[in-house]
Formats: sequence, structure tokens, C-alpha cells
Amino acid sequence: MPVNAAYDENAIVQATAIALEEFYKSLIANLENLNIKKVLRRKNPYLFRAKAINGASKIVDALLSAFVSSSEETIFGNVFFEPIATAASKGYKALAEGVDIMVERDDTIYAIAVKSGTSVFNADSRKKQEQNFIAAQKLAQQAKKRFVPIVGYGYGKKRQNDRGLPKFYTELAGQDFWEELTGDKDFYIKLIRIMDKLPEKYIKDFETAYQKAANRLVKEFTNEFCAEDGAIDWEKLVVFNSGR
Repeated sequence: MPVNAAYDENAIVQATAIALEEFYKSLIANLENLNIKKVLRRKNPYLFRAKAINGASKIVDALLSAFVSSSEETIFGNVFFEPIATAASKGYKALAEGVDIMVERDDTIYAIAVKSGTSVFNADSRKKQEQNFIAAQKLAQQAKKRFVPIVGYGYGKKRQNDRGLPKFYTELAGQDFWEELTGDKDFYIKLIRIMDKLPEKYIKDFETAYQKAANRLVKEFTNEFCAEDGAIDWEKLVVFNSGR
């Protein structure tokens, strides 16, 4: 039996629209708050020098592209899949640590941890997730209900027990996860259809924020790490990045 075989498509459309708005709002805010020193602290200046990148604009372009690439996946995972899964399952925000959604159906309590892609766990975080489910199970025991813990991945594929290890919880990814929530084997496809042209509403604002950030960072980089003749002061850059 699926968690919720009677999902409300209008609720999914609304949740998707809100999630996309939050995604772009957060992404743009990150760009607006970015400064050159913040983004340079975690980058390898030796790699830039090894690649003979000698232009401030080229360095900023590489920095900004990497920053957006890493932050957008995190932001998307935080704001997109969880609210849609909540709407699809008709669940509610869980109070238990490490559990995102709780759903009560008849004699069963579903505890769902929503993740983005399937590569989020290492050995320690996987153990922590199981501990969180065990703690949440006590709520079901108190209510004398069956407890079903699920780790759901918004996209990708996941084989059950792919390391041959027994798990206290079920892992479901992509089509399998969304079908478990809704009973609809095509829900994962419907979700991309629901997005339709919604992203186009925000892309212009994002591109404007990106270009402003690029211009600002080039100016900051030039002021901080370029000599009077415009050449990059690599020693000053390395001291900033790695010196005591």
C-alpha cells in the first residue's frame, strides 16, 4: 500500500511553485552576499597559477561558476523535494531529529527522511540516520502503531541493501520513492511536467544577480590582489589564502 494513494495534484502544483520561488530567492541572496575574500578562502590558489589563469575576470568566472554549482545543489535539496514530498504524502513536519516527514495512516506511522541524491551518506551519517529512526520509533510504540522508516531520494536509482547489509529502514530513490508516496508509478515524470515553464519566471532575475556578482567580484579581486600594472599578485593571494 502506498503512503497516500489519493494525493492532491493541485497541492503538488502549489508546493512546486513555492519551492522554485524559494530556490531562486535563496540562490540570488547567496550571490548578493558573496564577496571575493569569502569565496577565495576555500579555493586552491596554486591550481589557478598552475593553469596559467592570469586574468581577474577569468579567475572570478571560475570561482563564481564553482560557487553556484556547489550551492545550488544544496539549496535545491533543502527547499524542493521535502515540501513536495510532504504535500504528496499528506504528511506533516516531523519533530524527531533526522526525520523530515511523519505520516499517520490507520495503524501505521511512516517516518520519512528526504534526501536529494543518493550519495549523501558516509558510514557515520548512515549510522546517525538509523539512530534517529530508532528514536522516532518510540513515538509509534507509544501510539501502539506499526513503524515504517523510509529514506527517500528525490532522484536517482537505489538498489536495496546494495552492500549486502541488513537495514532497519527502507531506501527508495526516484520513481520508486515517489510511487511509494503516491501509488502513482508516473509521478516522478509528472513532477517535471508540473515544473513546466515556472523556472523561466526567475531566470532573468538570477542572471542579473549573477552578472552583478561577477562585476563586483572582479572589482574586489583587482583592488585586493592585483598590482598597479594590473598583474595578479600571486604571493599576496597565497598569503591571504594560506598564511598564518
